[in-house]
Amino acid sequence: MIIRKLFRFENAHIVRFCSSKRCRTSIHGHSYVAEILLSSNFLDNAGMVYDFGLMKQNIKTIIDSFDHATTIYSGDSDEYKNDLKKHSARWIEIPLNPSAEQFCRIFFVMIERLLELSVMNNGEREVKLHSVIVHETDTGYAQCFKEDAINPQMGEIRLSDIKFSEAIIDEWEDKNLLEKMINKIKIENPKDV
Repeated sequence: MIIRKLFRFENAHIVRFCSSKRCRTSIHGHSYVAEILLSSNFLDNAGMVYDFGLMKQNIKTIIDSFDHATTIYSGDSDEYKNDLKKHSARWIEIPLNPSAEQFCRIFFVMIERLLELSVMNNGEREVKLHSVIVHETDTGYAQCFKEDAINPQMGEIRLSDIKFSEAIIDEWEDKNLLEKMINKIKIENPKDV
């Protein structure tokens, strides 16, 4: 069975090297919609694949980190990166060009790791991330499956290469969430949400 939860975030970026001149030369933003699809062959004690209330915990934290933020490609010039960081409290630096496709892949890697580390407390079993869809506009989206997320030809994603600004981390309930994910430390799901 597959379930889906929608999340929204507003984000600014430049997509270097793309065909669209405006997109590759100017900071611009989008009203993104992210769809997170989970699957399992089992249901928990309440007859659910995974409680939507649980998805509004750490999964939402990951997506919400990109809201009203600027995403910066680590391959950009130091001058550009430093200027953005100096003038924006909320920024994320990623090792890939911030296209909808790469947002999908990054979300997939982060959420899959989060699910792998989650200690389930309500009979959830074999909950897997089926796919991630990121709508950049009303008419265009990218969808990522596991084989896309781990495909080195699309660029390697190491969690340790993703940097969140202090202003973003300060809003996290668990300030060590990323470090726990990087170091593969178990994360207990709350019993009540």
